[in-house]
Amino acid sequence: MDPQRKDASLISTMRRINHLLNIVLAAAWLGFCLPVPAYAQDSARLTELLERLATPDLPNWDLVEREIYQRWSISGSATADLLLERGQRALDVEDYAAAYDHLTALTDHAPEFAEGWNARATLFFQLGQYGPSIADIQHVLALNPHHFGALTGLAIMLEEMDQPEAALEATRAARAIHPNRPDLEEAEQRLERMLEGTAL
Repeated sequence: MDPQRKDASLISTMRRINHLLNIVLAAAWLGFCLPVPAYAQDSARLTELLERLATPDLPNWDLVEREIYQRWSISGSATADLLLERGQRALDVEDYAAAYDHLTALTDHAPEFAEGWNARATLFFQLGQYGPSIADIQHVLALNPHHFGALTGLAIMLEEMDQPEAALEATRAARAIHPNRPDLEEAEQRLERMLEGTAL
């Protein structure tokens, strides 16, 4: 690709990411006023879990996190659930071709199901294909702005792409939703130190 076109593409991607991060941060600061995805079963329970997860110093945050992920993985469609299961199983054994086939079929079949996009973003991340991964994360966050896992993955990629300011924004957005993960706190502190050193 022409270097100028590549730079323009990166700038366009970063603008879309910043727009999504603004939406996510607004949702967090306004007390999770954005709706939980319509496909998710028992949205009242999910709202309750997300509110509990946002409580600082929550002793059993890992159990709350696990239940949130379990509920996010329920699409309401037996076909979509099966494709997600097969895709994740293929990912676990590093059968990336099969994982791609299952997860692409899933995003085609259920484009409103955020966890399908998140699983395929994970696949691209593991393959080192950050462009496609970030594109899928944009779908995840548009459908589910509370997805701290997608935000965490986005932050990791942005940092590795030498975009520490955007990485810090993504990390802070994830921490606003999930303040209890030690790795997120460590990442925020590391990025803040990095940026302070750059400013000196």
